[in-house]
Amino acid sequence: MEMRPLLRRASYEALCDGFGWDIPERLNMAAQVCDDWAARAPDRLAIRDLSGEGAREVSYGALRAMADRLALGLVARGVMRGDRVGVLRSQGAWCAVAHIAIWKIGAISIPLFKLFKQDALLSRVGDAGARAVVTDAEGVGLLAAMPEVATLVPEAETLPEGLFETVDTGADEPAVLIYTSGTTGSPKGALHAHRVLTGHLPGVELSHDFLGQPGDCLWTPADWAWIGGLFDVLMPGLAIGVPVVAARMAKFGVAECLRVMREGAVRNVFFPPTALRMLKAEGARIEDLRSVASGGEPLGAEMLDWGRQAFGLTINEFYGQTECNMVATSCAALFSPVPGCLGRAVPGHAVAVIDAEGHEVPGEGDIAVRRGSASMMLEYWKKPRETAEKFRGDWLVTGDRGVIEDGYIRFVGREDDVITSAGYRIGPAEIEDCLLTHPAVATVGVVGKPDPLRTEIVKAYVVLRAGVNPSEVLAKELQSHVKERLASYSYPREIAFLDALPMTVTGKVIRKELKARAAAEANA
Repeated sequence: MEMRPLLRRASYEALCDGFGWDIPERLNMAAQVCDDWAARAPDRLAIRDLSGEGAREVSYGALRAMADRLALGLVARGVMRGDRVGVLRSQGAWCAVAHIAIWKIGAISIPLFKLFKQDALLSRVGDAGARAVVTDAEGVGLLAAMPEVATLVPEAETLPEGLFETVDTGADEPAVLIYTSGTTGSPKGALHAHRVLTGHLPGVELSHDFLGQPGDCLWTPADWAWIGGLFDVLMPGLAIGVPVVAARMAKFGVAECLRVMREGAVRNVFFPPTALRMLKAEGARIEDLRSVASGGEPLGAEMLDWGRQAFGLTINEFYGQTECNMVATSCAALFSPVPGCLGRAVPGHAVAVIDAEGHEVPGEGDIAVRRGSASMMLEYWKKPRETAEKFRGDWLVTGDRGVIEDGYIRFVGREDDVITSAGYRIGPAEIEDCLLTHPAVATVGVVGKPDPLRTEIVKAYVVLRAGVNPSEVLAKELQSHVKERLASYSYPREIAFLDALPMTVTGKVIRKELKARAAAEANA
C-alpha cells in the first residue's frame, strides 16, 4: 500500500484555497495510527526500534497485537473509558503501544518525561488523577510514593493474548493530556481530543516538504513525552504510513545522532534548534536526508545557510505550542524561507496578530490562532479561569508577539517569562517553588539568561534566610535540590545570592528586572 498523506502537492495558495477539515464525527486515534493499517497492510513497517540491543522492526500487525494485549491488561486493572493513564517511557515501541492501548479503551493518555524527578512526576500524576501509569522498572521506583496509582511494566507482565475492539469515540472526545510549563502556578494540563492528530498532519507534512514520499523514514532526538516528539513525529508518521525510528538518547551527542540516522536509514528528521547548534559546532555533515524540520525558536540566516551546506537542503521551521500546535511552517518545496520568520499559516489554521481587544492589527501584536483549528486544545485540565484567559474572543493567544509581513509571521519575542533552554520550555514558578522548600532559602526569582548554545539557561537569584551565608557549596546544594525533585534539564545552571529581590507592592518578584540583569551579565 502507498502512504496516505493528507495533502497532495500543489501551490501554497491552492492548498489554502482548497483546504477544509474533513474530520469524521466518530474518530479514535488508535484506529488512525494502528488498527486501520493493521487491517489493510499488517506486514508494513511501523517502527524501527533501535532502543534495545540491535534493531527490531515492528510491523503494524505486531503493533496492534501489542496494543490489544496491553489494553486487556489495563482493563483488568480497572482502567475505564475517561480514566487518565500516564505513559512514563523513553522512545521505544512500548511507548507508542502504551498511548495506542489507552486510546483503544477510550481513556486519556498522559505523556510523562523520564528525566522528571519524583516531585515533578507526582504533581502531574496527582493533578490528572491518574488511575495507572505504563512505565518501566526505573519508573516504578519513581512512582513508589504514590501506591494508590497502579504501575504496569509491559515487558514484565504476563499479558493476555487476544483482540481488543477499539471503542467508538467522538472526534471531540478527550484523548491526551499534555502538561505545559507556565510562568505562574503549577504546570497546566492541555486536554486534547482525538482530532488533535489530524490537526497536526498538514503542518507536519509541509515541514518535511510533503512527508509521505517513497523511502521516507522519520526520526527526532526529541523525547516522545513532549508534543514535538509525540505529535510532530511519532503519531503523524504512523498515521501516514512513514516508518518511525525509535532510539533512546540519554543525552544528545553528535556521534550517537549520526549512528542512529545511519542505522535507522533516516530520511526525514526533526531537530530542535539546540541539536542543530551542536551539530554545527562539531562541523557535522549529513547526506541522504530528504527533509529537516525545526521548531521552537527562529533560527536566523546564519543557521539556515549552514543547514544548506551541512544537509544539502533548506531547514523548514515550524511554529506552535502545546495548546495549539503546528499552525505555521516553512516549506522549501513551496516557498523560500525568510530568516527570522516562523513561516506561513498552515492550511486549516488561521493565524493573525491581534490587539488587546481581539482585533487583527497590521503592525506588531499578539500572535493568535482562530478557534476552529483541529490541533487546538479543549481546555486546561480543571482550570476554567486559565482556560478563559487563554482566549480573547475567537482567538487563542499564544503569548508570543509578532508581525505578519506578506503572509510570513515574524517572531518579535515572548510575552511571558517561560524559559526556552535546549529546546525545553521551562516554567520559572515550578523551580522557584522547589527552591523555596530548601531551609536556606528565603525568597527566590528564576529567569532565563541568554546563552549561545542553549538559547537560555536557568538562572536563580536567591535571598538567603538570616544567619545563612552564601557559598559555592550551598549553590551546588541548591542545584542538586532541584535536580533531584524536578528534572535534570531544569535546574539553575547559575545561582546568584542577593540581599533583596525587586518586588511589586503586592510582594511579587519583578522578573522583568531580573531578566534585564541576566541579559546584562550575558553581554558583559
